[in-house]
Amino acid sequence: MAHSQTKLHSLDPVWQKITDEARSAIEAAPGMGSMLHAGILQHDGFDDALAYRMAMKLASSEMSAQNLREIADDAYAQTPDLTLDARADLVATMDRDPACHRLMQPLMFFKGYQAIQAYRLSHWLWSDGQFDLAYFMQMRVSEVFGVDIHPAAKIGKGIMIDHAHSIVVGETAVVGDNVSMLHSVTLGGTGKEEEKRHPTIGNGVLIGAGAKVLGNITIGYCSRIAAGSVVLHDVPPMKTVAGVPARIVGEAGCSQPSVSMDHMLSRIE
Repeated sequence: MAHSQTKLHSLDPVWQKITDEARSAIEAAPGMGSMLHAGILQHDGFDDALAYRMAMKLASSEMSAQNLREIADDAYAQTPDLTLDARADLVATMDRDPACHRLMQPLMFFKGYQAIQAYRLSHWLWSDGQFDLAYFMQMRVSEVFGVDIHPAAKIGKGIMIDHAHSIVVGETAVVGDNVSMLHSVTLGGTGKEEEKRHPTIGNGVLIGAGAKVLGNITIGYCSRIAAGSVVLHDVPPMKTVAGVPARIVGEAGCSQPSVSMDHMLSRIE
């Protein structure tokens, strides 16, 4: 088993690229050597490095890094999809964020990427019935990253959260694959209903900074929500909505708004 895992790591182009970038970074700035060796180069593969990073970022006086590392290692060993999703998020960030120039950047420095991976661990704990530990993880994500995602929320892969400050995602929210959102986005409720009370976001949706999407509504695939909008009703697929309250102002403007990251309403077709 150990031999096969080593072989898998040796054939991993994403991990190889990350380690090459780390070595180049150390050559350019030797003062980063200790951090990058600990965070990347001492590990056998991406899964190990991600578990270490989660443990370092989320540790506190109440929960040691060693304990958190064991939790992450267990989660990744039992559910390989967690790290497959993490890879998809990594590639999404590299593709969509013009401030991202190397694959190692999200892993080491970007709190949006780190927060979504920490959420994935909390969701795994929640799905495993470890509710209190999941709530602890949610609390630490909020404290460390300024991102509050309920561990019961369901979030797909290929997610990019840019800047990530003040993101709120409620308990019954559902987010599809390949969604991009900016800072201060809220996927919230409108009351105290016990059942589905938060929005469902379709695949490929782009949500602008400060947008609030409230209630048990559905945002159709490949739609755009303009910055600062308050969305209270369903949005059909491939539309652009804007305003308070939001209304349809045109088509999405392109086939993949979450990938193009084009927020300009003047380019609506």
